[in-house]
Amino acid sequence: MSEVIQWQGYLAMFDQDALMIQSPFSLDGAIAFGSDSDYTTMAIAGLHLLTSRGFQVTSLTSIALVNADAVKSATGTEVLSGEEEHQSDWNLLVGEEATLVFTKSLERDLAFHGPSELEALDALFAADIAAAWEAELKSTHVSQGAYVSEAAYLEGANARLGLLAQSKGESLIWPPRQLDAEGERIAAPSQPLLASATVESWTKLSAAGAPSEFALRAPVLGGIQTVFVRFEQGPCGVFLVADDEQYEPEIGDSVSFVVRRIYAQEGLIRYGMKAIPIQS
Repeated sequence: MSEVIQWQGYLAMFDQDALMIQSPFSLDGAIAFGSDSDYTTMAIAGLHLLTSRGFQVTSLTSIALVNADAVKSATGTEVLSGEEEHQSDWNLLVGEEATLVFTKSLERDLAFHGPSELEALDALFAADIAAAWEAELKSTHVSQGAYVSEAAYLEGANARLGLLAQSKGESLIWPPRQLDAEGERIAAPSQPLLASATVESWTKLSAAGAPSEFALRAPVLGGIQTVFVRFEQGPCGVFLVADDEQYEPEIGDSVSFVVRRIYAQEGLIRYGMKAIPIQS
C-alpha cells in the first residue's frame, strides 16, 4: 500500500509518477466530498502537491467536471477537454466517488489502495448541505449581498486563487486593488505570498448574522467562521475557515490556505481561498 499523505484537507498516494487524491470522508460506505469541496478544489490540491514534489504540469487532459478557469487561475495549469488538437502528457481521471488520479500513462496498471478508515459524514447533515448548494446554484436564486459579476470574478481570480500581491515600493498590497491611498494606479499583481500566515483575530457569525451569500448554508454549518491574518511579507486579509475543518482558531495560530467553494451566484460556483490550521 502506498504511503497516505494528508494534503490540503485531502488524502493522497503516489505510485511512481502517478498520484491519486481523494476525500477523507465517507457517506453510506462510499467516498464523499465534504461541505465545500468538489472535483475542482481537489484537482487544484493535487496539482499543488505535484508541484511541491518537483513535477511540472503545464497542461492536462480532463473531462468537464473540473472548472478549467479556476484550475488555471490557482495553478497556471491549462485543462484540455481531450477534443483539442494538442494533447497533454498528463491525464486527469475522475472517479465516481470523490477521487482523482493524475497519470501520464493510461495503459499502466496503477497500484493504488486507498485508506480503509475514513471519517463518516452524518447523513442528515450531508443531505442538508447538498440541498443548500443545489438551491444556491439555481439561476433563480438571487443573493441580497454584494453582487460580483462573472466577468469581475474572473478578472480577479488569478490574484485571489494564486495569492498574488501587488508591489508598491517596498510594500506588498493584498487583496489587489486598482488605486493606492493617494489615488495612484497600482501595478498588476505579480508577487506570490507565502501560503501561510498568523491569526491576529477571528470571529464566528451566527447563522442569522451571516451575509446573505451564505444564508442557505450557514444554518446547516452552525454559522460562518472567519480569521483575520497577517502574512510574513506584511499584507493582512480576512479568510473564511474551511467548512470541513473542525477548527476553533486562536490568536497566534499558524494557518495555511486551500481553494474551496465560497458561494454560488448566477448558477456558477465562486472559488476562493480558505484557511486551515497548520499542524504543529
